[in-house]
Amino acid sequence: MIVYEKILIEPVLSEKANALREEGKYVFKVDPSATKIQIKEAVRRLFNVHPVSCTVMVVGGKPKRQRYKAGYTSSWKKAIVRLPKDEKIALFEGV
Repeated sequence: MIVYEKILIEPVLSEKANALREEGKYVFKVDPSATKIQIKEAVRRLFNVHPVSCTVMVVGGKPKRQRYKAGYTSSWKKAIVRLPKDEKIALFEGV
């Protein structure tokens, strides 16, 4: 059984994500094992909208240092979900 609340981890709130939202595209941090179909279904069930498409990418970790030890931040999976022009997600719009 798929738990849709665990597929979408959190929304991405950045300047680039805000610019995409004006085009009807919403950005989420998602579970690394989730597929495009599972992500679209999770958005459909959780927000009562009808996603048109889903683009998925893996964001690689950035190199960081702490004192004398070098390392990397964790990699994560990002999904950009496109909605029809007449639909919006109220959570992002502040309604």
